[in-house]
Amino acid sequence: MTQATPFIRLHANDDVLIARTQLVGGTVVESVAVKGLVPPGHKVAMRAIAQGQAVRRYNQIIGFASRDIAPGEHVHTHNLDMGPNKGDFARDYAFGADTKAPPARQQATFMGYKRSDGRVATRNYIGILSSVNCSATAARAIADHFSRQTNPSALATYPNVDGVVALTHGTGCGMATDGLGMSILERTLAGYARHANFCGVLVVGLGCEANQLNTWLANSHLADGEALQTFNIQDTGGTRKTVEKGIALVQQMLVKANQAKREPCRAEHITIGLQCGGSDGYSGISANPALGAAVDILVAHGGTAILSETPEIYGAEHLLTRRAVSREVGEKLVSRIKWWEQYTALNGGEMNNNPSPGNKAGGLTTILEKSLGAVAKGGTSNLEAVYEYAEPVTAKGFVYMDTPGYDPVSATGQVAGGANMICFTTGRGSAYGCAPAPSLKLSTNTALWNKQQDDMDINCGEIVDGTSDIQAMGQRIFQMVLDAASGKATKSEQHGYGQSEFVPWQIGAVM
Repeated sequence: MTQATPFIRLHANDDVLIARTQLVGGTVVESVAVKGLVPPGHKVAMRAIAQGQAVRRYNQIIGFASRDIAPGEHVHTHNLDMGPNKGDFARDYAFGADTKAPPARQQATFMGYKRSDGRVATRNYIGILSSVNCSATAARAIADHFSRQTNPSALATYPNVDGVVALTHGTGCGMATDGLGMSILERTLAGYARHANFCGVLVVGLGCEANQLNTWLANSHLADGEALQTFNIQDTGGTRKTVEKGIALVQQMLVKANQAKREPCRAEHITIGLQCGGSDGYSGISANPALGAAVDILVAHGGTAILSETPEIYGAEHLLTRRAVSREVGEKLVSRIKWWEQYTALNGGEMNNNPSPGNKAGGLTTILEKSLGAVAKGGTSNLEAVYEYAEPVTAKGFVYMDTPGYDPVSATGQVAGGANMICFTTGRGSAYGCAPAPSLKLSTNTALWNKQQDDMDINCGEIVDGTSDIQAMGQRIFQMVLDAASGKATKSEQHGYGQSEFVPWQIGAVM
């Protein structure tokens, strides 16, 4: 990609080019005259494509022509879709065909918090969790008492504490006590209760909910202690007494939390959750592959990166199974894809209900096209393991976690699994943060960066502009990860994002 060309060619075999800027009718692109307007990030046909013929980008199928397409035409939802078989075409999973030798080990460091059990944190919070929606107001009231915005004196004598945050949700009752939905909720709450970025955690219940605290503790192999306290509103004597009790317990936890000091830690203790939201036609060209380059660097340092959002790798999963370290790992990923096909069909939908309207406005047409760009966040490292939602991630290197595509739900599962950092690419301008894990926002294009710098941490649009490249940007992202892990506040942290973005995956009947 050079600054001189108004388009981007990704592969010699592609049927389309990507507009770097808006192309007007008559513009000549590789000897082909453009017909009409083609917005930035959108596709223009470089050859005649017959109705029903596969259309390629990245030298991969992104859909099928729904009518004849002439050279120079804008290629989008009006003439490209998933085809009559809804994308059901052969994909060679070739389990393990592209695995490679481990990279030479590197030893970068960051300034983190070492917990007594060997875990390493990037932040030092106290968390207030709710077992059920009914206790959410009390949990928030406890955290609000320690808000630096409304009560700045509350934490004035605890400079080493990043804050007290309430992470509440809308479920916990009206559900089966022993179904998949409850299992996911229990696992998610347990992951946060154990998270290294929390020095102490309170869990507030109501008392009569389906998600009983005692049952949750037993099923999660947790117990009340100095760093984990649980209690119910009904047992405590009402909301006021519950809030007072919670404040007193937090005061006790703050003393120990403030004793934590940052010290040098190896980068192998960083676990990044990889996210993309508000994607556009540039996501798979700039920010996603640049983040993938940073992932490869992190893996070389012994760290871990978690790719997720299963509905948004649909049609590109074969690029991941080829990197699986074993057939078992690859087949586990495929089994999750098949589960999603059944799940969406059961609910009267289909996998191509995604992309969103914003994705389409940014140039993405089908889920296949979106997925091919999304998997680029995972770099080129071997796929070491596949996890279900909110399962503890124990493997090092590049791994996969099955989650929905909805960003808050997906990231919640990753953090429950142990992610102590989130890297989030966006082309449309998604606003997001994730307590207790700091979230870095990566802009895919310079126009977004110029418009929304208050929310973006780095401009990967320089790749599209031709002023940087993927490897150089990947190195910059990796350094930014080290800086953020060492305590540098991200843009979303500066704005106070993080508490409302805790959204456990709610699955099953609401009764």
